[in-house]
Amino acid sequence: MHKDLHFGGVLVSSFVGYALIALAIFMVLRLVFARVRLSRYVANAPLAEAGIYVCVLALLIALTQ
Repeated sequence: MHKDLHFGGVLVSSFVGYALIALAIFMVLRLVFARVRLSRYVANAPLAEAGIYVCVLALLIALTQ
């Protein structure tokens, strides 16, 4: 997905596509985090989740190139 995306004649960066796919993956991971109660293991759960989202996004971009 290295090309721009076309939505109704509007060009959207491929990064937006990667971000949406990473968001979908992260939503599944978030269910797993809720099941294992991630907040018990980290001091700041929202910050940890944001960091994990960034890692998923970076992995997705790195593995597709």
